[in-house]
Amino acid sequence: MDLPGETMTGAIEILLKTLDLEQIEENLFRGDSPDVGWQRVFGGQVIGQALVAAQKTVDPKRIVHSLHGYFMRPGDPSIPIVYEVDRIRDGRSFTTRRIVAIQHGHAIFSMSASFQLEEAGLEHFIPMPQLPLPDDLPSEKELAAHYHDHAPAHVKKYWERKRPIELRPTSLEHYISKKKLEPKQHIWFRATGKLPADPAIQQAALAYASDMTLLDTSLFAHGKSIFDPGLQVASLDHSMWFHRPVQMENWHLYTQDSPNSSGSRGLTRGSIYTTDGTLIASVAQEGLIRQRSR
Repeated sequence: MDLPGETMTGAIEILLKTLDLEQIEENLFRGDSPDVGWQRVFGGQVIGQALVAAQKTVDPKRIVHSLHGYFMRPGDPSIPIVYEVDRIRDGRSFTTRRIVAIQHGHAIFSMSASFQLEEAGLEHFIPMPQLPLPDDLPSEKELAAHYHDHAPAHVKKYWERKRPIELRPTSLEHYISKKKLEPKQHIWFRATGKLPADPAIQQAALAYASDMTLLDTSLFAHGKSIFDPGLQVASLDHSMWFHRPVQMENWHLYTQDSPNSSGSRGLTRGSIYTTDGTLIASVAQEGLIRQRSR
């Protein structure tokens, strides 16, 4: 979600307002979309809001550990989204919820989420790859200044906007080249302002950010981008597993790879690490990458 004309702090305030749903009836919640000039709602916003709706029906001691969602229709940013929560099960250790996002009388998104009481147990994770740290990489402002004369118009416009999530890619080749590249990318990200310490809000913000850049990765192998006018692109489904606590004000590395594209769909996997190399979340998403008829 881009927020033109806003300060970084203002962008975070708008994100928090977007995630602050209104309860309109038991198990029914309503969320608005910020006016950012887009024709459809950013998928990460719907994921984040659906998670917040589910959280409002769950004991705060139970923390989300996984979610699995399907995008069915584009969201209309001009009207509110209603979230209906189905309380599937409340067990002794786990709680399961099903959430449906509704606009114009139709489901635009559905999601299942599972919550768990905190437990100790066996631990391991795959180590983080060795890559430049965010402080060793140019900021978005520096990137815009350095590549402004060579970047496509859509990239220039992207860098000029203020967002609640700052991104620092470890490589910019795909922004300025149409070469076919290995379908991998590594991006540092963090919130551009202070968020409440509440784990529910932190996890909702992480879910929001997790939808960023995944579709791009599935197109690297073809020398294309999501802005290619010859492509119809959209998120189809999104799964996420929360392994450890998150503090969105800190830098996190989002490592991504796309093992397959076929049937007009591209699959991308992601791992999210803290700067000390701890894995906090895993993501998988399949997106539509359909070539338009000429």
